[in-house]
Amino acid sequence: MPKTGILKVPRQFFETINNDSVAGSAVHQIETLILNGVLRQGALLPSERDLSGQFSISRPKVREALQILEERQLVKVIHGDGVYIAKLGAEAMSPALVELYKRHPSAIFDHLEYRREQECFASRLAAARSTNTDRCLINDLLDSMKTAHNEKDHKLGDELDTKFHNAVVSASHNRILIHMMSSLYELNRSAVFFSRREILNIAEVSEFLLEQHHEIGEAICNGTADRAIEAAGKHIDYVILSTQEALSERERETIAAKRVAVV
Repeated sequence: MPKTGILKVPRQFFETINNDSVAGSAVHQIETLILNGVLRQGALLPSERDLSGQFSISRPKVREALQILEERQLVKVIHGDGVYIAKLGAEAMSPALVELYKRHPSAIFDHLEYRREQECFASRLAAARSTNTDRCLINDLLDSMKTAHNEKDHKLGDELDTKFHNAVVSASHNRILIHMMSSLYELNRSAVFFSRREILNIAEVSEFLLEQHHEIGEAICNGTADRAIEAAGKHIDYVILSTQEALSERERETIAAKRVAVV
């Protein structure tokens, strides 16, 4: 049984190896999948036996390939457990800087300003480069986001929001962008700057965000780069305005509570 929350690489995932440097070819395949953002941090590779079958090479050659990958710090071998893709990208911020930003939540606007430019760029590339598989994933996520919205499942909505933006970035097929934005989205998941649910407390915001995600997805799937850029920029602009209102509401509530306390 796979551990909960761990990305498990399926069987019949790798290609058969037919050249002389068999261990090196296995290493090259795995490295390429890591580079392209297919195999990500924490992904559990198939067992040695399964890899041997998929690559059509001997188990000693599989062990040799895994040893090379471990020496290159691309995988982490946990004896008695399995082989995992190692932590590859640096954290977007050091722990000290994360704590500093938590104490100064207005810094979220720098974060959103940066995100706006990168997501417009990613959306433009995705509109031009996305494959049928990319577009199917984007549409499936949009359907799931609509269901979560209708059922008012905000926790699932948070997860799907991140998955949607990751899917858009992955559809850009720009490897640097994929790895950089993955680190940035980790900050979103940890709610370093702000909780998405605080924004969703504002009337109609959730509905608007869903519509904006659909506009981004539709533009990408239709291959209209200009519309994709416009939709992505409009989305982040709206998030900025909603965040400003939520922060103002939080400040007003703090002042009101203090006012009541001294009466």
